[in-house]
Amino acid sequence: MKDRKLLNIELGRMSADEYVHDRPESGVVLVLDNIRSAHNVGSAFRTADAFGVDKVYLGGICPVPPSPELRKVALGAEEVVPFEHVQDVVALVKKLKADGYTPVAVEQTVNSVKLDAFRRDPSARYALVFGNEVDGVQQAVVDACDFALEIPQQGTKHSLNVSVSVGVVLWGIRK
Repeated sequence: MKDRKLLNIELGRMSADEYVHDRPESGVVLVLDNIRSAHNVGSAFRTADAFGVDKVYLGGICPVPPSPELRKVALGAEEVVPFEHVQDVVALVKKLKADGYTPVAVEQTVNSVKLDAFRRDPSARYALVFGNEVDGVQQAVVDACDFALEIPQQGTKHSLNVSVSVGVVLWGIRK
């Protein structure tokens, strides 16, 4: 059996205006903790758009739109996904917790929960914190989170690219 790729018009996607004004809240926000690469930040925006994330927080040294390098990867997602730059990620995590979010560090820790064992509470709101390409999530930020979520890995490397991790985790918690 031959299969035909769908045309973009056949995908039934929302327009940018509909996305901004009519999309239901997902209960998920992303916190990017000192991610230095505009390409990784742009990819996080594009993935946030794909999974209907409510907002992206850009912490510390993260590149901030408008940025040609970020836009090259985001393909305009930075124009529809709300974002805010904050300098102090620890303070942000504490504020999000006070606002009713469950802050979750996506990091390998002594007590981290494996993504495949995690069961999302449908009534909860989550702030998923992703860390720097070299150093990961700052320890002070991990300490401010309620728990850590870890992507199970089988290879010899100890981590995934942060933009890949965003996609894996958003896919994993979508249920």
